[in-house]
Amino acid sequence: MAVFGGLFSEEKRELKKLEKTADQVLALEPKMQALSDEELKDKTREYRERLEKGETVDDLLPEAFATAREAAFRVINEKPYKVQIMGSVAMHRGDIAEMKTGEGKTLTATMAVYLNALSGQGVHVITVNEYLAGRDAAWMGEIYRFLGLSVGVNKRELSPREKREAYACDITYTTNSELGFDYLRDNMVTDVKDRVMRGLHVAFVDEVDSVLIDESRTPLIISGGKKQTANLYIAADRFVKTLTKPEYEFDKSTKENKLLSGDYDIDEKTRQVMLTDDGVAKAEKYFGLDNLYDLDHTQLVHHINQALRANYIMMREVEYVVNDEQEIVIVDQFTGRMMPGRAYSDGLHQAIEAKEGVPIKEETSTLATITYQNFFRLYEKLAGMTGTAKTEEEEFLSTYNMKVIVIPTNRPIARQDLPDEIYSRKESKYRALVNKVKELHEKGQPVLVGTIAVETSELISNMLDAEKIPHEVLNAKNHAREAEIVAKAGRPGSVTIATNMAGRGTDIKLTEQSRKLGGLAVLGSERHESRRIDNQLRGRSGRQGDPGFSRFYVSLEDSLIVRFGGDKLQALFNKMGDEQIESKAVTKSITMAQKRVEGFNFDTRKTLLDYDDVLRRQREIIYAQRNKILESEEVHDLVKVILEKAIDQAMQANLSNEKKQSVDAAGLAKSLEMMGLQDDKAIHAEELEGKSFDEVRDYLYDKVWNGYENEIKDVRSQFLPFEKTVVLRNIDRNWIEHIDRMDKLRSGIYLRSYAQNNPLQQYVQEGFDMFEDMNTRIDREIAFFLMKVRIRREPQQA
Repeated sequence: MAVFGGLFSEEKRELKKLEKTADQVLALEPKMQALSDEELKDKTREYRERLEKGETVDDLLPEAFATAREAAFRVINEKPYKVQIMGSVAMHRGDIAEMKTGEGKTLTATMAVYLNALSGQGVHVITVNEYLAGRDAAWMGEIYRFLGLSVGVNKRELSPREKREAYACDITYTTNSELGFDYLRDNMVTDVKDRVMRGLHVAFVDEVDSVLIDESRTPLIISGGKKQTANLYIAADRFVKTLTKPEYEFDKSTKENKLLSGDYDIDEKTRQVMLTDDGVAKAEKYFGLDNLYDLDHTQLVHHINQALRANYIMMREVEYVVNDEQEIVIVDQFTGRMMPGRAYSDGLHQAIEAKEGVPIKEETSTLATITYQNFFRLYEKLAGMTGTAKTEEEEFLSTYNMKVIVIPTNRPIARQDLPDEIYSRKESKYRALVNKVKELHEKGQPVLVGTIAVETSELISNMLDAEKIPHEVLNAKNHAREAEIVAKAGRPGSVTIATNMAGRGTDIKLTEQSRKLGGLAVLGSERHESRRIDNQLRGRSGRQGDPGFSRFYVSLEDSLIVRFGGDKLQALFNKMGDEQIESKAVTKSITMAQKRVEGFNFDTRKTLLDYDDVLRRQREIIYAQRNKILESEEVHDLVKVILEKAIDQAMQANLSNEKKQSVDAAGLAKSLEMMGLQDDKAIHAEELEGKSFDEVRDYLYDKVWNGYENEIKDVRSQFLPFEKTVVLRNIDRNWIEHIDRMDKLRSGIYLRSYAQNNPLQQYVQEGFDMFEDMNTRIDREIAFFLMKVRIRREPQQA
């Protein structure tokens, strides 16, 4: 009890602080009332100047809140109550204001939004659907516009230019999904001018539990759909099968295997294979191209390279087998065991399928992905409001570092929450519920029936039709129609059936006659697995001190009870027959079941987050790198670093066995040739003989870079933008492939638990290794492409 006492006293202290700040705001009311409209509007300019001079938004809070409060009264004739000011202060502090339905959350947010928009960095107000975003932007937007702030609405159908304008506003209304997708798309653009967002400063989330908890189990994914590349793999495979094998001769003077003839060349040490000049000429003829290494043909080059690896590096019965189902199955090189479900990355798997003539599994490409948890944690300040969040406080605190502050109601709640009515069978429960609706309808009292599933709402609708009771069915499909139905739901004699998520953000307002008839009756057709959703349904009744009652109808056949302890309760009914009972023990066991399900769902979301955190760190590195490249005029210095890293990779692959600090000169010369250093750019073994490891490295750095600089010197200005495109395209293609590999790894990692390994630890380790491999591959591919580029110089006119 001492622990609970401590918790309650902590909450009391929090509320006392909020109340104290709210009193400071209220004390400024006479001062604000005395200002003319122009003087009130001018306050925005004054506050912005004070911020520029070093004051903080916290310093401005009482005055700015009082200004927004007075503006609300003048513009929409509504003035926030003290409890609404308290809720807004809690949100400004980066917490969640839990305010009961009908307490005016939309108006509550205006003060915190106005204050945080003064910095000019942009405030995002996030709602659960586009209808509400548009409604709130038009309704509350009047207050902000009156005070001289710009307001935008970001919708799915907008063009990039229109989205850019919406995000450039002081306040932007949008939905969580559109915001997340815009973030991902912004990190896929190849020109900085194509970005639409301008940083993640402050977000205020309406219905915060729906957005950050309910929807966070599903990550945001931008998919490229089917790649439709099977034909490319087959064409590349057919081409490489026409190539002549390489023939070598050992050159005693250079101590290298010298290629005598052949269309491709193999480096055993780095397991790389590439086309020779003869091979390139054959490819250009085969595919009808002028220049294979033109930027437009990067995809084809990639497919040819993978077909070469599949045919001339990867060995059947060693690296892979073809099983009875005509599938390629990888063989673990360490254990010799088959690894079903695993696939080679970067299209190599499909290239092997083409080689072996088995069906090619079409690749679907995930272009970008992020979980809502990791997206919203990118904001400098995140806050929210809802009617129901306290039951999920632990998750809000551990995932988002937000406390849930329960704000008192403006007027005491008069609604009665009646005990559950419990039945043995669903059929009996529905019959009792419909009889109750009929009784209340005849009396004229408005009724809201809450269901979990669309099928249940249709079943009850059919039963009401049979009883000739007129009613509306509300599913979350038509948001504009939703508002219209909800607006009528408080009238005498109205009967509305709604699924749980429908009607969020819209209040059911009673007429005077409805109040006299007992207010809104809320009847739940079953208990939801989350107490929060049940509380939300109850909260539809009893807004602003209105009368009303709520009751849930439960049967032992409901999925929640079947999953948790239905047998014990069934024994109780077997003694009593099929009569309806009210039982505190049954209600308590339902609450315990809900807590267990909530705990399980929390664990599921936490696991998703733990796994996505691995990708999050990698995503941040790649996106930061991309942004740096995008925002740079040119990337010539970066190219130098990439070439040096590619040289380092080749050197590491060719360390001498006797002494690790010396290199195999012949092997290294071969690896550099595979990197694209051929003909006049070629490095020969005799150049490297007798040099220490460091001397070889410095020699190669200088020679390769000086040769490259010399190659581009007279076309430098045209070449630098091309360089930037090569770097970006290679990063993007490899990153998309990496996301795909991480997804495949994630889906199969649970099998490791059978080998007494922790799946998450394995995922972290393997994910890190794969990320390192990807970075190595990016460097190698950029270096190869830039070394192979042919610069055609037009002959000078005489």
